This record gives sequence, structure tokens and C-alpha cells, in this order.
Amino acid sequence: MFDGRLKARLDPALDALARRLHRAGFGADAVTATGFILGLGAALAIALEVYGLGLGLILVSRLADGLDGALARQTRPTDLGGYLDIVLDFIFYGAIPLGFALADPAANALPAAVLLMSFYANGASFLAFALMAEKRRLVTTARGPKSLYFTTGLAEAGETLLVFVLACLVPAWFGVLAYGFAALCFVTCAARIALAIRVFR
Repeated sequence: MFDGRLKARLDPALDALARRLHRAGFGADAVTATGFILGLGAALAIALEVYGLGLGLILVSRLADGLDGALARQTRPTDLGGYLDIVLDFIFYGAIPLGFALADPAANALPAAVLLMSFYANGASFLAFALMAEKRRLVTTARGPKSLYFTTGLAEAGETLLVFVLACLVPAWFGVLAYGFAALCFVTCAARIALAIRVFR
């Protein structure tokens, strides 16, 4: 929902940092992998109820997620880079709710399961639309140059990050946050299905 506005504000700083990393010899795929490992570390810290560390690792992980695309634009984006970026992002998004479920199964297992179900539905609607869009040679620059077609929605990366941050700051709120954000994810999924019916019919 607000990823586009955030991207416009963050891209200049990310591009400047990416230029420095490129000159130092860092590659986009290495940054993608580093961000992923940090994200898994965040999930582990949350599972161990070290929420402050989990929050810090989430933020650094998402910084790396923004930097990898900026780094790729310094050279030439690759299909492998785009593939790794989206797959590892989806694993990260699943790992954080799992961390909260492991931290307090009695309170968090059911809301985490509902949230993960909503992520599954939302991700399927996103990736299936991208596949059909590629087949029809559809393009969009709504989120800048991307490896695949990005449909927008209420529940995107920025909103997901906000929910994860709030849950780390106030772990007792995880259930409420999970149910509320799951509802937004289901709405986004339904909107993508409606869009697909209009576009692909």
C-alpha cells in the first residue's frame, strides 16, 4: 500500500550505498544471501524470546533486501538474482511468524498459522499473476524495474515489516497483529484474483 512512496524516498540513499558497495567488490547475490541469513537469525532470536536482537536483525536483513536490487542495477540484473530475491524473501516472511509460534506456542501458534495461511494465499495470487503476465508480455514499472510483474495491494513488504517490528516491540500483541494483518493479506489476495479475472478473461 505504501511501498511505492517508501521506494521513492529510500531509493536515492540505497543507490548511493550500492555504488560504494559495488566499488568495494560486493555483488547483489551475496547481499541477497546475507540478508536471508540475517532474517533466519532474526527468526531464531524471536523463537528464543530475544526480541530486541530479532528486531535489529530484521531491520538489517530488510536493508540488505533493498540493497541487492540497487546493487544489481549497478551492473546487470540477472534472472538468477531475481529468482533468489523473491524465493528467499518468501522464506523470510514465513520464518518470522514461525519464530513467534515457537516462542509461545500456547498464545501464538494459531494466529501464526492463520497469518502463514494468508501469506500462502497472497503469495500464490502474486506469483500466479506474474506468471500469466509474463506469458502475455505484460509489463509494469509501478515498483521500478523488477524481474517479474509486481501487482500492488494493501499488504506489501512495507506493511509486513511494520507488523514484524511492532510484534518485536510488543510481543504480547502478536496475536492481534497477526489476525489483523492476515485479514489485509486475504483482502489483497481477493483483489488480485479480481484483477486477474478482468485482465486474463
